[in-house]
Amino acid sequence: MVNIGVDLGGTNIAAGVVDFNNRIIYKASIPTNAAGGADGITKDIAGLISHLIDKTGLTVDDIATVGVAVPGTADPLDGEVVYTANLPFLHYDIATELRKYIPLNNILTENDANAAALAEAMAGSAKGTKDSITITLGTGIGGGIIIDGKILHGCNYAAGEVGHITIAGGTRQCSCGRRGCWEAYASATGLIATTKEYMQRNIGSALWDIVDRDLSKVEGRTAWIGAEMGDPTAIAILDEYIYQLADGLISMINIFQPQVLAIGGGISGQGDNLLLPVKAIVDQLQFARNSTVQTKLCIAAMGNDAGIVGAAALGMQSAVK
Repeated sequence: MVNIGVDLGGTNIAAGVVDFNNRIIYKASIPTNAAGGADGITKDIAGLISHLIDKTGLTVDDIATVGVAVPGTADPLDGEVVYTANLPFLHYDIATELRKYIPLNNILTENDANAAALAEAMAGSAKGTKDSITITLGTGIGGGIIIDGKILHGCNYAAGEVGHITIAGGTRQCSCGRRGCWEAYASATGLIATTKEYMQRNIGSALWDIVDRDLSKVEGRTAWIGAEMGDPTAIAILDEYIYQLADGLISMINIFQPQVLAIGGGISGQGDNLLLPVKAIVDQLQFARNSTVQTKLCIAAMGNDAGIVGAAALGMQSAVK
C-alpha cells in the first residue's frame, strides 16, 4: 500500500506516490489553471492522480490515502476546502468531487503549511520529536504547529497563522488588514519592501546596479547579493531583516517552547548566512535563555517535497481540534 500526496499551489499542482517510510516513489506536476474554477482544478488533480497511478503500475486498491494540501483553510475531518485566498475555493467538498473521477476511499485535506510541518516532523528536520514548528518564508509567512505529534488545528482549522502576530515597532500595512504583522516584514515580500525603501533613501547604493536601476526588479535575494559585495545599504537591510525575523521566532519559542523550530521557504536557501545571525539574537533574547534545554533552530530539510510528503502522511494523523 502507498499514499498519494497532492500539493496544490497557486502556480503549480505537484503530486507524488509516497511509501510508508515517507519516501517519494514517483512525482509529477502540472500548471494550476485557476481560471478553470474549483471544478476545473479538481478535474486536473484527478488527472494528475491517474497519471501517477498509470506510471507506477498501481491500482486504486493499492492507495491507502490521498492527501490534498491547499493554500488556505481546510477541514481535515470532512475533506472540505473551507477557503483559499488566491484560488477559487469556498466551502468546497473536494473529496466528494474527486471521487466523481476516481473511486478513492480515503481523501483528506489540510492546509499546506500544516502539511509541510508534518513532513518535517515525520521525515525531516524535526523527525523523532513530539513538538515542533515549521515556518515558510515566501510571499507571506506560513506556519504549522505540531503538538504531541499531531497538527494543531484550532477550533476552526485556522491555527498556525503565525505570520499575523505583530512585531515590535511594526507599522507596515498587512494584507490581512492589520498593521505591523510579522509577515509584512519577515516574508520575502516584506524583505523586498524593505529593500526598496532603503534603496530610495540611498541612491548611491550598489543595489541599484544589481537591478539595472529598476525598482521593479528587486527580489528577495537582491539584498543578499549586495551584502556579498560589501554594500553598506544591503548590509543594513539584512541587519534589520534578521532582527525582525528573530523577533517573531522568539515569540513562537516563548509561547510553545518546541523541541525544533524549522525555517523553510525560498529565503531559507541562504542557509547559515541567515540561520547563524538569527540564532544569535534568539539565544540572547528568548525568555528561557537560561534553561539547560533549548529549542533547536534549524533550516527545514524537506524543501519542495514537503507539501507532497506531508499531504501523503495525513492518513497517519488523527485530526485534533
